[in-house]
Amino acid sequence: MTKLNEKEIIDLFYSNLLEKNKIQFQIRDDVSILSFKDLRKNNVKSTNFPNIIIKCDMLVESTDVVKQMKIWQIARKSIVSAVSDMSAKGIKPPYFSLLSLGIPNSWTKNKIKNLILGFEKASKEFGIVFLGGDTNESKELVIDCTLVGFLDSISNHIPLRNNAKAGDIVITSGEFGYTSAGLKILLVNSKAIPSFKKRAISSILLPKPNQKFGTLLGKYFSSSIDSSDGLGTSLYELAKQSGINFYINDIPIPGGLIEFAKTNSLDIYDLIFNGGEEYEIIATINPSNLPKVNFLAKKFHLPLFVIGKAMTGNGNVFVKYDNALEVFHGRKIEKNKDYFLLENKGFLHFS
Repeated sequence: MTKLNEKEIIDLFYSNLLEKNKIQFQIRDDVSILSFKDLRKNNVKSTNFPNIIIKCDMLVESTDVVKQMKIWQIARKSIVSAVSDMSAKGIKPPYFSLLSLGIPNSWTKNKIKNLILGFEKASKEFGIVFLGGDTNESKELVIDCTLVGFLDSISNHIPLRNNAKAGDIVITSGEFGYTSAGLKILLVNSKAIPSFKKRAISSILLPKPNQKFGTLLGKYFSSSIDSSDGLGTSLYELAKQSGINFYINDIPIPGGLIEFAKTNSLDIYDLIFNGGEEYEIIATINPSNLPKVNFLAKKFHLPLFVIGKAMTGNGNVFVKYDNALEVFHGRKIEKNKDYFLLENKGFLHFS
C-alpha cells in the first residue's frame, strides 16, 4: 500500500484535477492566476465588470462524516456545502475553486486517488473549475473548499438574509426529514420500509443541492438561505435578520416520514425542522412574483413548495397545528390557537 509525500500528493492532484482546466496561466507556483480571458473561456459573460462572489466551507471528518461514506462521497460532500450556498443566492456556474486539504499521514495513494475522484465528480456535476490549493498533514481528513463565482453587474441582485418583507410568501425547493431519518437509520439502526430507507440514506451519502432552483428562480427571491443547519434554524435566521415573523402552514413532508416517526417513537417535528444538511433552498418572494416562479418551476421541472408567509413581527417562527402530526409528538394543543411557537433547535457547531 503506497504512501505519498506532500510533493507526490500535489503532483497527483495536478495531473488528475488541474491539468485539464481551460486556464491560461495554470502554473505550478505559490499562487493561482485567473485572467479575464480565462473567464471568457469558461463562459463567464458580462458586458460590465462582474461582481465577485466568494464562499468557503470546511468539512471535518469527525463531525461531518458518517462511517458509511466512501472517500469519494466525502470529497463530493465538501463541495456540495459550498455549491448549496452559491445556489441559494442565485449564483450560476462556472465556479472557480481552491482546496485546502488536511490529510492523515497514514493515507495511501489509492485513498488519495479516490478523494480526487470525488472532486472530479463534483466538478462535472456542478460546473467547477479547480485552480489549486494547499495540502498539509493532519490527524483526520479536513477539506476547506473556497468557491468563487460571478454576478453580472447588470442584474446585480443578491437575495440577502435580511430582506424578507411582511406579506412575502415562503417557498422551498424540497421536502424535509430525509436527512434526520437517514442519520437515525445509519447511526442507531432505526427501522424503515425499504423504499424510504433507500431515499433517506441517499440523502446522507449523496446529498443533492437543488442548484437550478436557485440559479433559475433566484432573481425573484427577496431573501434566501440554504437549509444546511436545519429548516427551523434557517427560518429563524431569515426571520431575525429581516425583523419579521414566519407563519408556516403547509409543511413539506416526505412520503413515509410519518410512518417512520411512528415506528421508531420519534418526534416528527424534530425530524422535519431540526435535521440539517438537506441542502435545500428556503426563500421568500413577493406574492406578485409567484406566477412567474410557478411558470419557471413547471417549465424546468423544479420541485416548488409554498410553505407559509411572512408577517410583521420580531423574528419568530410559528407553525400551524396539524392533528395528524400531533399524534407522533404528544404536544398539548391549546384551544383557540392555530399556531405554536417553533423551538429553534437546529445544529450548531460548538453548541
